Amino acid sequence: MQEFLLLLNQLKTSSTLSILKNKLEQIKNILSDVGYITLDNTSISAEYLFLELEQIQNSLTLERAIYYIERLEKGLTTIKTSQINDINLNRWKEYDNILTDSLWVLDRRDSSGVHSAGYWGNFIPQIPNQMMKRYTKKGEWVLDTFAGCGTTLIEAQRLGRNCIGVELQENIKEKATQFVLAEPNKYSTIWKIFNDDSATIDYKKALESLNIKSVQLVIMHPPYFDIIKFSDDLRDLSNAANVDSFLEMLEKVAKNASSILDKGRYLVLVIGDKYANGDWIPLGFLAMNKVLSLGFSLKSIVVKNFEETTGKRNQKDLWRYRALVGGFYIFKHEYIFILRKN
Repeated sequence: MQEFLLLLNQLKTSSTLSILKNKLEQIKNILSDVGYITLDNTSISAEYLFLELEQIQNSLTLERAIYYIERLEKGLTTIKTSQINDINLNRWKEYDNILTDSLWVLDRRDSSGVHSAGYWGNFIPQIPNQMMKRYTKKGEWVLDTFAGCGTTLIEAQRLGRNCIGVELQENIKEKATQFVLAEPNKYSTIWKIFNDDSATIDYKKALESLNIKSVQLVIMHPPYFDIIKFSDDLRDLSNAANVDSFLEMLEKVAKNASSILDKGRYLVLVIGDKYANGDWIPLGFLAMNKVLSLGFSLKSIVVKNFEETTGKRNQKDLWRYRALVGGFYIFKHEYIFILRKN
């Protein structure tokens, strides 16, 4: 790295733009032989550096070229992060794996490692992965109020975040535990799944057992009312008597989780809509409004497109026929509401 920085610094002594560009070509040739450089035990790809060097090379004036050189030097030597994540804004171009658009068109779920789509209603790992990268730092705490088979906990462990899960069904909690134990824990993160009701769990007591006082991100992926029946437990949101009852139960979950979320940090609600008696029920937005009423502000709404669900797999023609007959449109999306605690 020091060698590369020295070469960059020497570029600034060039008396003309043409001399600078000739020297720059030599640096690119050297870089093409190594593939990457190492900075603070982190590998910086040659691809990223080539793009930066090309911007310098395309400069129309010597002054502009030197400006780009100094900006690159700053990006390689100075870290600039926000209070809610580890993204180095001085090297923001490197983060091409972080989504920033409000429409996510994803062709498949991440099935790497121990992730499994076997649990009906599991959400895709890309959602907690993206949310934790954007709204947490390594070592911070994430709460998943509907842990399921542990998707969020697995991603937290991969990203170096500590995580708490709450799961109502004991057998599902045990499955999640086995999944998380099977995932390598290279950051030695702490995690725990509580077999409890996320609406009434004593979070103060739960956090005391982990020697912490709060969490920095809450992820909620509740049942979409009665679309999938997860259990016979009356505390299960999928067994709510009606939409109003579902929303009241969800509000209790969000309120309880909010009590341990730091001010200024984020709650992520992942939910879709549903049909009832031929009418579209805007379940997502109704649920969003319940959370907003608890003292949150809306930061973003992401629409995630999905091509197929377990219920519609291999039945595309049938659902298309039903849609034509019934005059409705087939669900191919769900919402990711990002809300900030005021």
